[in-house]
Parts: sequence; C-alpha cells; structure tokens
Amino acid sequence: MTASCGVEPLHLEVNGQACSIPGVPREATLLHLVRNDLGLNGPKYGCGLGQCGACTVHVDGVAARACVIPAHGVAGRAITTLEGLGTRGRWHPVQAAFEDAQAAQCGYCLNGMVMQAAALLARDPHASEARIRSELSGNLCRCGTHIEILDAVQRAAVGMREVMRP
Repeated sequence: MTASCGVEPLHLEVNGQACSIPGVPREATLLHLVRNDLGLNGPKYGCGLGQCGACTVHVDGVAARACVIPAHGVAGRAITTLEGLGTRGRWHPVQAAFEDAQAAQCGYCLNGMVMQAAALLARDPHASEARIRSELSGNLCRCGTHIEILDAVQRAAVGMREVMRP
C-alpha cells in the first residue's frame, strides 16, 4: 500500500524507544497503534470517547486519552504507556503506592488512574487531596475503589517528595 491509499509510515518514541511503523492507516487512533501494532496492553479500550480514562497514556509527559488521538497526530513525539512508567521490581512511585494500598479491584481503570496520577505528581508532587480528586475526577472506576485510589496517590506524593529531597 502507498500513502495515497491512506496508509503511511509513522515514526515516534514509545517508552523511550524509537519506533517506526511502516503502514499506519490515517484513521488509526493512538490506542489502536499502541495495543494492536506494538502489543502494549496497559492502556485499555473503555468508552472510545475519551471520557472514562482507561486508555490514558503520556504524550510528552502530559496525560492524554489515546482512544481519541489520531496516531499520526503524535508523529515524532514521546509516548509513555503503563509498561514504560515502571517495571516489576522497579515500579514508578505511583505504581508502588497503588500496590501497597491495594488500590485495584477489577483493575480496568487502573491504567488510567496510575497514568493520570503520575502526570499530576510529576507536575505537582505537593498536590493537595482536593487537587488529586479534581485530577482524577474524569477517570471512571466502576468497582468503587476510589478511597483506596486516593490513598495510593497520596502515598505516592509522599514517596515522590522524599525522592526529590536533596
């Protein structure tokens, strides 16, 4: 296929690695690319409208809803998925705090909650409870583990502040 058929190559950075995907349809979303072409299953398909947060990734460090972002719209940019945030044995402070607080039940919202919280705490490691609640208000959790999630983010904030101390 050629570019005239609506399929073009795409170059971007995913989880710190340069990626070149030879044939990406112009209508493909970033979520489709990450899950189907790159095999990264942290971001989930939830609503497909950018409203539930299950598909959240970082684009140049900013939390973004991958289900509504055209894949070609992030050409040349740095994408971080849950898999790139941290790894087992070397968790990001937010991932570690979610584990410590047992902040997951079914786990479907977990990707979005962790990615949204990590982006917030990278910007503001002193985020208040009200700020955390506001930041996570657009992420849906159907299981009702909001109390545990809030606890996890507050724990992560403390952990991140401790890491940042001189």
